[in-house]
Amino acid sequence: MDDSPPATTPVRIVRWFDPRGRTVNALGFILNRITALGLTLYLVLHLGMLSQLARGEAAYDGFINLVHNPIFTFGEVLVVTAGFIHGFNGIRIALTSLGIGARYQKAMLVLVLCLAVICSLFFAYKMFSV
Repeated sequence: MDDSPPATTPVRIVRWFDPRGRTVNALGFILNRITALGLTLYLVLHLGMLSQLARGEAAYDGFINLVHNPIFTFGEVLVVTAGFIHGFNGIRIALTSLGIGARYQKAMLVLVLCLAVICSLFFAYKMFSV
């Protein structure tokens, strides 16, 4: 019996993302949580950018001029990479939840990450070659 006091909420949140001592399936869930949070943050920033449209053409054009540099392009590649990882890993989680390929958790996670890297490299090539 564990006599330690219950964990506080911040400690529970940190444990939610802690990969130590986890199974491969749990690591996949942690990866999905992280990418979901990143994509949600991007959505908030994207909506803020779109709000520039309400301020008029000059404000929007100023913002577009600001983001036309390699740092923002690299950020776009990160967002798309997170989307690939989240999407492919979500398919993996759905399949294993249905009992399809449950014995091949590690191989499926490696496949998901390889597909995401290949798709992301292709996207980055296209983004930076324009």
